[in-house]
Amino acid sequence: MAQSASAQVQSGEAERFSPLDRAFARARDEGRAVLVGYLPAGFPTVERGIAAMRAMVAAGVDVVEVGLPYSDPTMDGPVIQDAADAALRGGVTTRDVLRTVEAVAETGAPTLVMTYWNPVERYGLEAFAADLAAAGGAGAITPDLPPEEADRWLAACAAHGLDPVFLVAPSSTPERLRLVTGHSRGFVYAASTMGVTGARAEVGAKAGDLVARVREVTGLPVAVGLGVSNGAQASEVASFADGVIVGSALVRALDTDTATDTGAGQGGDPGLAAVTSLAAELAAGVRSASV
Repeated sequence: MAQSASAQVQSGEAERFSPLDRAFARARDEGRAVLVGYLPAGFPTVERGIAAMRAMVAAGVDVVEVGLPYSDPTMDGPVIQDAADAALRGGVTTRDVLRTVEAVAETGAPTLVMTYWNPVERYGLEAFAADLAAAGGAGAITPDLPPEEADRWLAACAAHGLDPVFLVAPSSTPERLRLVTGHSRGFVYAASTMGVTGARAEVGAKAGDLVARVREVTGLPVAVGLGVSNGAQASEVASFADGVIVGSALVRALDTDTATDTGAGQGGDPGLAAVTSLAAELAAGVRSASV
């Protein structure tokens, strides 16, 4: 009898599997998609951001994306831009981002950094890869780094056991899909729409077609992002994708009445309570999907 995916991961071949590989294998064994949650480091403060990310994991998020705030984003919509601006005004640094990764990775959830390339280049890409790995990071998503210009980054990731994750879009040609997926590890990030991030009333209609096209050229898991904002949408995407990525909706939840101390639960923090509630709703949606 063939071993289950998780049993294979736990066998003598385990060294071939990264934390992301194990997360997707466990979800496959459970007949569901992986839930990936994003929040920027340092928002609304470093410590409260860490608390929110750890709360997401406790509520059912499988993989965490820690955003590295950057002053000149090209993919982020207004919700994430505003949160990143607030974090930068608060003095967040790349060291704070790595400290956030370490604190979240302690939960056991694979923890990635989502970052534009300029901060990594400025930090030093070899040093960034080494420090990210030392913090327990599983890899990095680099939306503005094309794989054909990523040789040094790919080498650094390989040297430190990190998964480099690249993006595809509905406009990606078959040739482009082969190139991007050939350099990705862990999973492929499928942007469901042409445009910036942000919760939407409907998930991009082309998302299912994009996932199918990606699966024609790779065996890597495909996770869909840009637009998911509630449990029903998470269930919809989980019915055809290997992973569901949620960012703006969680950021908006964390921003819920952050200046007050009237929230119920979570130590009176309404933002943290809202993140916990939304993460639980999304996790239930992912687990209810028919796959």
